[in-house]
Amino acid sequence: MEYTMIAMKLLGSLGLLIFGMKMMSDALQKMAGPQLRHVLARMTSNRLSGMLTGTLLTCAVQSSSATTVMTVSFVSAGLLTLGQAISVIMGANIGTTLTAWIMSLGYNVDLTSVVFPAFALGMVLIYRKSHRYVGDFLFGIAFMFLSLVMLSSAGKEMDLEHNQAVVDFFASFDTGSYWTILAFLAIGTIITCIVQSSAAVMAITILLCSTGVLPIYLGIALVMGENIGTTATANLVALGANTQARRAALAHLLFNVFGVVWVLIVFYPFVDIVCRLAGYDPTQIGQHTERLPVVLAMFHTCFNVVNTAILIGLVPQLERICRWLLPDKGQAESEGFRLQYIQSNLVQTPEIAVLQAQKETAAYGLRTAHMFDMVRNLFAETDGKQFARQYDLIKQAEDESDLMEIEIGKYLEQVSDDHLSDETKEKIRRMLREISELESIGDACFKLARTIVRKRETGKAFTEHQNAQLQVLMSLCDKALSQMNTVMRGHRSDHNINETFRIENEIDQLRQQLKVENVQAVNDHEYDYAVSTFYVDLVNELEKLGDYVVNVVEARFGK
Repeated sequence: MEYTMIAMKLLGSLGLLIFGMKMMSDALQKMAGPQLRHVLARMTSNRLSGMLTGTLLTCAVQSSSATTVMTVSFVSAGLLTLGQAISVIMGANIGTTLTAWIMSLGYNVDLTSVVFPAFALGMVLIYRKSHRYVGDFLFGIAFMFLSLVMLSSAGKEMDLEHNQAVVDFFASFDTGSYWTILAFLAIGTIITCIVQSSAAVMAITILLCSTGVLPIYLGIALVMGENIGTTATANLVALGANTQARRAALAHLLFNVFGVVWVLIVFYPFVDIVCRLAGYDPTQIGQHTERLPVVLAMFHTCFNVVNTAILIGLVPQLERICRWLLPDKGQAESEGFRLQYIQSNLVQTPEIAVLQAQKETAAYGLRTAHMFDMVRNLFAETDGKQFARQYDLIKQAEDESDLMEIEIGKYLEQVSDDHLSDETKEKIRRMLREISELESIGDACFKLARTIVRKRETGKAFTEHQNAQLQVLMSLCDKALSQMNTVMRGHRSDHNINETFRIENEIDQLRQQLKVENVQAVNDHEYDYAVSTFYVDLVNELEKLGDYVVNVVEARFGK
């Protein structure tokens, strides 16, 4: 019963550690979310700055998985290049070593003096709307430190150093054998993949080493396995992402595997050097065990710093390897319906999600413009087979347009369930309006195509004047769509909404002129009423399309 209670305390402490780190990470991401895009864009201009950015970001959020998943999200959304992402991921591996140092501190310093003030101050801030994320951050720190205190206490209660069965079990392993090292490396990898937290496995490793039952060589093998296992998180969430995002996750795996390979080649000399740096003699088993947490933290730091120093100059080569292992799928990847930037499993914070949705909405706008180009081609097509094929493509594009509206809308609903700032709420409202109007543009294009098909089926033909005037009206609509997409891809402050209004006024005036001319032409028997009907339907639908474009631009400007 006593060991059962200790085991429950141990598991509870690990759960509290993971929860506290996640709470810290989420709070910091929410506080920095709106600025993350600008920070990463400015601080990843070269490899060194990208690496430092990854290091500082991971030190802040206390989770390399959070940083790498965030980086994969940014690559997926087109906010970072693969080269920039690789340098950030390298820095994330260095930044995560701070966690091991904090844990080693927890085994040598009483952290309860920090825990309770953090809880008290966090409780005050968490109920103040303007500072609730700071309160969440302090609660995360308090939970993390409390878990370390509880783990240290559980380790002392277990008294493993006096449990002969446990001592004999670990003593039975030959620490001088590479097979033993590889076995513990595999164990560390598998356990980290299962629990999805290298911090939890690091805590267990430090606990076992600090009691003196786990030899330092085996503890370091577990740490090496944790470095490989921690890459599983980013690779799992990248499975449903685009090729660039999967390459970024693969780069994380290759980076850590390369590091493990070269360390295994020089394993014993390298570990001995680290032990000397920490003031520990690995031959004196069971002595100075209080230094072992520091040795593990020191090894974790040296491993990642040296590995980064070796590979930071080889980022282009690593990028080429990732491109070779995950080649582009050519046209098959770009054709058909597939969201380019939104993957729901990559959502980290509402701010990042909104950035992804903005990119996807801009891509939606380009799709509608392409659909209108297909309508213009249909209008000019004379070959029967090509005409039928073009109409089928337009119908398919209209179906995809409907699906895009639904998928983006569902994604924005998912994002809106979180705690949002007023600015973020307003962005989501604007985007919901934008996608609704973009879907209306797709509907208008399909209605134009159906009218053209009906006219062709009747065998009727427009006069040269009608064809010329429709081409002028289509050119104005095309210009309006181009202006709309320019606005959607850029920053609002860089554009003027008056240009869109000017084009719309031209469309309205031409529509009125053509309707008057049409009535006069029918009266003068220039063409029959059936041709007149098709003509007016096209003119009216083109004018509606111009109205939808204005609505999209107004939504973008918050009008």
